[in-house]
Amino acid sequence: QLQLVESGGGLVQPGGSLRLSCAASGFTLDYYAIGWFRQAPGKEREGVSCISSTGGSTNYAHSVKGRFTISRDNAKNTVYLQMNSLKLEDTAVYYCAAFTNQAMCVMYLGGDYWGQGTQVTVSS
Repeated sequence: QLQLVESGGGLVQPGGSLRLSCAASGFTLDYYAIGWFRQAPGKEREGVSCISSTGGSTNYAHSVKGRFTISRDNAKNTVYLQMNSLKLEDTAVYYCAAFTNQAMCVMYLGGDYWGQGTQVTVSS
C-alpha cells in the first residue's frame, strides 16, 4: 500500500518549535517533489513549502519564510518541516503530498499522494 504518514504535531506555545516528519511507505520518495500544506478551521488549504526530489530547491509561502525549513533524507525516505518561532496563526492540520511534477508542487496544485495530516496547535 502506497502511503504518506505525517507525525510530529502537537501543542506548543507561541515562539516554540516543532519538527514534522513525512514518511513514505510502499514507494520511494527519491523521484518526488514533496510539499507541505496546512488547513486551519474554516479556512482553505494553503501551500506552505515545497522541496525538489534532490533537495536542491526549496520554496516557502511568504507567511512562513524565515521561520520554517523543509529538508529531506532520501535514505530514510522521509521529508521534514522544521517550524520555529511558531505563531498562533500557524495552528492547523499539516499535510504532506508527493508530486511527480515539481512545477505543480511549487504552485501547490494537485499532488499524487497525500498523507492524513497531523495537528499543530499553537496556544498559550
